[in-house]
Amino acid sequence: MEKPALEILGQGRCDYLRWKGLFIEAEWDPTAPQSERIYWCQHTYNCLGPDGSVVDEYECNPSRKCYKAL
Repeated sequence: MEKPALEILGQGRCDYLRWKGLFIEAEWDPTAPQSERIYWCQHTYNCLGPDGSVVDEYECNPSRKCYKAL
């Protein structure tokens, strides 16, 4: 079962989390699978954060030392 997405600018998102949707003007498509999104960290500019763990809207949370709330 797919997890619901966090609000794009809502609470809980790390300030360093980036994805293509932040840089293009496109309508949100709720039918698109969440696994289709590609995330990267503003610290490392790749899919792993400074702690070596994967970055995405669920993994980038307050339990990580590199996390910064919006």
